[in-house]
Amino acid sequence: MTAYDAVVYDLDGTLADLDVDWDAVAADVLEVYEAADIEPPSRELWELLDAASDVGLGPEVESTIAAHERTGAETAPRLAHADELLERAVPVGVCSLNCEAACRIALEEHDLAEAVDAVVGRDTVATRKPNPEPLLEAVGELGAEPGQALFVGDSDRDRLTAERAGVAFEFVGDGPSGV
Repeated sequence: MTAYDAVVYDLDGTLADLDVDWDAVAADVLEVYEAADIEPPSRELWELLDAASDVGLGPEVESTIAAHERTGAETAPRLAHADELLERAVPVGVCSLNCEAACRIALEEHDLAEAVDAVVGRDTVATRKPNPEPLLEAVGELGAEPGQALFVGDSDRDRLTAERAGVAFEFVGDGPSGV
């Protein structure tokens, strides 16, 4: 393995498995649209989130999703890569599509918070994966250059994020579990 100056992990599906029923989250977000009497652009959660700010529902939709994530983080099973994180001799960060608070809860629940030097969630910066900005933010907070960092994740979205950021990438397990 190549030596890196920093390692950044995705959270959900990599370090922990958030206990979230994503179909229920989408249904709750659709209720936000319905309560505002706004036609949803889709029934897909991330498309609903993408469109929310354009129709004045950004904070409500984000809050709805984040509430599910925070609750799911409290009971999220720990995954094998969490042990690997604890063995790293370089600065470690987390870059996730989940909200920052859920990331921090899951890290606390699994006694990983002390070992993580930077946490960048969906709501930490203005963009989210696969845009490279969140990963670059995490790498920067760790004091590393993109070309000297490794991103460990479980999805094609994670791989694409690393590619766009100029950061080396490693899949957990057998490769992508979805986007």
